[in-house]
Amino acid sequence: MVSGWRWVWRWVAGSEVSRLQLQWRAFAFVLPQPLRTARGLLRRKRGWLLRLQAADGRVGWGEAAPLELDGPESWDAVRAGLESLAQELARRELELLLTRAGTPPCLAFALGAALAELDGLVAPEGWLPAPPSAGLLPAGAAMPEALDRLLREGPGLPLSVKWKVAAGRDHQERELLELLLQRLPATARLRLDANGGWDRPTALAWAERLAQEPRLEWLEQPLDPADQPGLELLAAQVPVALDESLQLHPQLRTTWPGWQVRRPSQEGDPRPLLAALQAGRPRLMLSTAFETGIGRRWLQQLAALQAQGPTPTAPGLAPGWSPPGPLFAADPLAVWAGARSSGSNPGSRRSDGPAAERPAAGLG
Repeated sequence: MVSGWRWVWRWVAGSEVSRLQLQWRAFAFVLPQPLRTARGLLRRKRGWLLRLQAADGRVGWGEAAPLELDGPESWDAVRAGLESLAQELARRELELLLTRAGTPPCLAFALGAALAELDGLVAPEGWLPAPPSAGLLPAGAAMPEALDRLLREGPGLPLSVKWKVAAGRDHQERELLELLLQRLPATARLRLDANGGWDRPTALAWAERLAQEPRLEWLEQPLDPADQPGLELLAAQVPVALDESLQLHPQLRTTWPGWQVRRPSQEGDPRPLLAALQAGRPRLMLSTAFETGIGRRWLQQLAALQAQGPTPTAPGLAPGWSPPGPLFAADPLAVWAGARSSGSNPGSRRSDGPAAERPAAGLG
């Protein structure tokens, strides 16, 4: 194994002067139903697919797609980053871009993913299937019906569920919590995702209610990322998993001792996360940002590696929350073709027209 990694390192080092052909193509889709969170409604996903081709014909794929809740400035930053890239460029140019502080994380994911695939680092023996996912329950009054459907039609036991909270009136959500606890099987695992929407008194009240609940897996980002002392206070009472805090304060990825919710497509070059999971890093849970089939391959691969590690847990793949169609195929060529027919443009002046259809490798 060591000799194999040395070979890869030597190839990568020697390839820094090689030229790569870049194509990019816009895509868009609408979720089957809006996802209501403490941060707002998520209705659709827009972004770009990337295709990198080496001189010997090898191809690597990537996906750059901010979440709608991150605001239009996120799309503008990714678009500007893509438009700054030449049709043909040296590998070292991409590696330098990945280390630049202003590079949007979604763009860094796309480029890092494509480079890793070119190098054969991600799936040398084939892409791995993901383990069974936790179910995603909608916020508010829609939760009980969705839970009943999950219990009736879901993958069976053991069952993990995530429920979106802090999206409505607290007293109503507390009543729904009691209903959820009554219906949830004794062997199930429960995650409550507040998306940073609680204040301290509210979060502490929920923690007090759930402190002795054996099915609670964690409270997910219960407080605003700015309240790190409050998060640490809560973590002394119940398990707390960080999500948005990791996006705003990346240093917490190395210092937070509890669970981390990792959304690879939103946090930058995926190669460090890949290496950490291959090395058996504990307490990392892989979660979707509603990727196409290209980004989803990475999510599933990393979730499979997590399941082989010391703290296996169900990933958050949000089954049933993406629409059908070729954009979600396992074959990148089918996803690429599906982007052409998705019929939407995230706002780039170069996402249509001849400049997009560049030989061997622009926005389509």
